[in-house]
Amino acid sequence: MSDLKNEDRLKEDLAHYRRTICYMEANVPIGVLCLPKVIETALFNDGCLRVYDLINRDLRKIKGLGSRRLDLLTSRLDEFFSVSI
Repeated sequence: MSDLKNEDRLKEDLAHYRRTICYMEANVPIGVLCLPKVIETALFNDGCLRVYDLINRDLRKIKGLGSRRLDLLTSRLDEFFSVSI
């Protein structure tokens, strides 16, 4: 029973560590995503200045992002996080 507790605790700690590292990696300006100026402006107007501002945010609610721009933004975020991990 003690081994299961230790294993669960280890899994929780690793999950917390992954989340922390993700936020630390994302502490960079939006410019690193190489987005078109229109998308950057929409993000700035919505208060998104850094990549971590986009984490856990409903991107569909950002004014000025239609489906194509949203697709481009999500693909760039996917590239960013797949390279940084």
